[in-house]
Amino acid sequence: MSENKRDFYEVLGVDKSASEDEIKKAYRKAAKKYHPDLNPGDKEAEKCFKEVAEAYEVLSDNEKKARYDQYGHAGVDPNFGAGGGFGGGGFDFGDLGDIFGSFFGGGFGGGGRRSANPNAPRQGNDIGASIMLSFEEAAMGCTKTIKINRITTCKDCSGSGAKAGSSPTTCANCGGTGRINITQRTPFGAMQSQRTCDKCGGRGKIITDPCNTCDGKGRIRKSVEQSIDIPAGIDDGQIINIRGGGDHGINGGPAGDLRVQVSVRPHPIFERDGFDVFCEIPVTFAQAALGAEITVPTLEGKVKFTIHEGTQPGDEFKLKGKGIKRLNYSGKGDQYVKIVLEVPRNLSSKQKELIKEFENSTNDKDNYKKRKGFFDKIKDMFD
Repeated sequence: MSENKRDFYEVLGVDKSASEDEIKKAYRKAAKKYHPDLNPGDKEAEKCFKEVAEAYEVLSDNEKKARYDQYGHAGVDPNFGAGGGFGGGGFDFGDLGDIFGSFFGGGFGGGGRRSANPNAPRQGNDIGASIMLSFEEAAMGCTKTIKINRITTCKDCSGSGAKAGSSPTTCANCGGTGRINITQRTPFGAMQSQRTCDKCGGRGKIITDPCNTCDGKGRIRKSVEQSIDIPAGIDDGQIINIRGGGDHGINGGPAGDLRVQVSVRPHPIFERDGFDVFCEIPVTFAQAALGAEITVPTLEGKVKFTIHEGTQPGDEFKLKGKGIKRLNYSGKGDQYVKIVLEVPRNLSSKQKELIKEFENSTNDKDNYKKRKGFFDKIKDMFD
């Protein structure tokens, strides 16, 4: 029930005035915290993850967000008609015209509105799903298979809702329109309005012998496997839209879309910024002082790189084109490698003596220019 749901803004921990970027960042943080892959067997985390995904599905869509801001959960609740909501229906805003019509003679401005043909084709609703990828899968692209719950056309009755060998009949009460006219006498005179036909429930047809599989609904909810092509370069928090992967339509209408929210696991070595990749490489004092050929990991495998003599801690070099493929474009980003100097521990007595000897032989301004400059500045401060 929608009244039992928490406020979507509260779920993501943002204000109602939050920007799209703030909503996206809040979702990514919460999705990582509660994702089932990172909390195996934790039912509460799984519940929170679904709650977070539902909140983001609504608040990241401007149309759904507007309905939610105006009507609350009812605006995106599948129990309120057939307008699209998260994973199902939504609020039928056409019904608002009936509400006002019952008071003002059929609509705003007195013009009234004509009800849509209940038997006309209607598109199915969009549905949401989520998928967890490794850093490499997101960077290089892959094909994944996920399970989704979608509403599909009943095969036994081909969507008619009637048992095989029978067919629905036109409702005699509304003549197949799904709505009936009501005349009301008021102090202002006779006023007309429309309401849903209580005989056929607004379908315009009567099913006397319903299909046993779908109970006369014409559609059933089932779990299906969906193969998804993950494009190289996709990033955490982005959405893959699969046209026609959502709920099947009504009366032969097209299916809705499947929107898959992508989450990417952190990598133990690499970090990503756009399409560039960053990592740190530890080197010894001797390697930094004398120069050396080091092994650098990349997304495409290991490469050799020569650091020059006198390399300093924090120095950074670039491997051009070794980053992530640009999503939907040609070319790749770059990889940036930062040098981290590792100071040795647990030295033996002999090693300590050798270092002292080395220190005494190199302690001059030509070898330690930064150190000399630093102490010169201190001296100037207190002179």
